[in-house]
Amino acid sequence: MSAPVPHLLYVEDDESLSYVTRDNLEREGFQVTHITDGREALKAIQSGQKFDLYILDVMLPEVDGFELATEIRKRDQEVPIIFLSAKTMREDRLKGLKIGADDYMVKPFSIEELILKVHVFLRRSGFGEPNRTTGRVPIGKYWFDYNNLLLSYDGEEGETLTQKEADLLRLLNEHRNQLVKRSFILETIWGKNDYFLGRSLDVFISRLRKYLSRDERIKIENIHGVGFKFRVDA
Repeated sequence: MSAPVPHLLYVEDDESLSYVTRDNLEREGFQVTHITDGREALKAIQSGQKFDLYILDVMLPEVDGFELATEIRKRDQEVPIIFLSAKTMREDRLKGLKIGADDYMVKPFSIEELILKVHVFLRRSGFGEPNRTTGRVPIGKYWFDYNNLLLSYDGEEGETLTQKEADLLRLLNEHRNQLVKRSFILETIWGKNDYFLGRSLDVFISRLRKYLSRDERIKIENIHGVGFKFRVDA
């Protein structure tokens, strides 16, 4: 059974910006409902329709983003909310966060950063967690037992991993043969992206390469300055 597709409500009245943003979100694999004014968005929220994450412009016709977020929080205290705004005042940012938003991004913003935050907040809210790999799975000639932090080779006694090593291996294996960006790994496993944690990530990658070195079909490719690609050749 395929994993469910996250459904996002994106409320933005800027036609050019919304076209680019929605296109990129859909290319990333999300289902996106785009609404251009606050009153229609309020109707969608009050209708009881379920969304997995909300992206709200603050300055909207009729009903603004703060009002929408307040209505969302009356109904759901956990669903992630991201504000987008051209308003840079500290008071506006604090107001948005006090209402219960998970983040407040100032325009112009990076589409790549927005997509990263969507991924991170969906994971933190537990979206799709029941379908994540937690049991014993094959990786080439290895068996990976996430629950017990074990990596064994061809029936031999297993190597005990640290929690971070197991988290990293699971994340790479879930995105097998795909480019996984360094920023995404750091935000997902360590909770933030900075230089020193990036050096730690390199150490963990080196350890996994060593653990998996007995099967030459398994490669963790370094895409310089971008991220890693986990390959298991046939």
